[in-house]
Amino acid sequence: MLGPRDGVLARLNPVAKLAATLVLTAALLASIDPVSAGVTLVAVLALVPVTGIRAREVWLRTWPIAVGALIAGAATTLYGRPSGAVYVEWGVLRVSDGSIQLAVAIVLRVLAIAVPSVLLLATTDPTDLADGLAQILRLPARFVIGGLAGLRLVGLLVEDWRELALARRARGVADTGRVRRFLGQTFALLVLAIRRGSHLATAMEARGFGAPVPRTWARPSRLHARDAVLVAVALAIAAASVVVSVAVGAWRPILGL
Repeated sequence: MLGPRDGVLARLNPVAKLAATLVLTAALLASIDPVSAGVTLVAVLALVPVTGIRAREVWLRTWPIAVGALIAGAATTLYGRPSGAVYVEWGVLRVSDGSIQLAVAIVLRVLAIAVPSVLLLATTDPTDLADGLAQILRLPARFVIGGLAGLRLVGLLVEDWRELALARRARGVADTGRVRRFLGQTFALLVLAIRRGSHLATAMEARGFGAPVPRTWARPSRLHARDAVLVAVALAIAAASVVVSVAVGAWRPILGL
């Protein structure tokens, strides 16, 4: 079975993936109707099998965002601007046709933006992304390499958190007070991350990563025809979502709210 780094998306240039994500996001941010977001979400989910990521892995990566979207939708249902028929009215709480429609649109829009981003990030190697940003988009090498180094250290935060928890438990300071323990451990992790970042910055400067000279790159990053296909697919999905939304009369441009 293919993994996230073995599917079709894994062989595409990260810059093309970034462009595809921006195309989909731009179309979704132009309106706040449920139809355009629903069309985009369905189309993206239909393409999940070719990414090499199993449906269960997609769910594990996106469930926190889904929970946040549902919470935002519930709040919009209760406190959104009322319009149409009002079903519940109690103080500042008003549930109406307009608030329900807006809540559905927000939930679908958050998911439609999050799912493609998760799929593309899961199939992208950070080093390949840095190569593309520096060689194709011509971003400053100092910024790109610094971001890559920081991204590589994100995985260490989980291990640091686990070690801090074990150390505090061994000292007997993690037996009671979950809130206080969480805040104290978070502060300790922040201090540890700052120290590690300072050491990393010093080491990179010592190795000449910040030298004001043209850099060379071990792996060239180039765009191919298959990358254009990805962007074309994103454009097609974005266009289809807009056309369907306008055709059914659900298009609600942001500037018109």
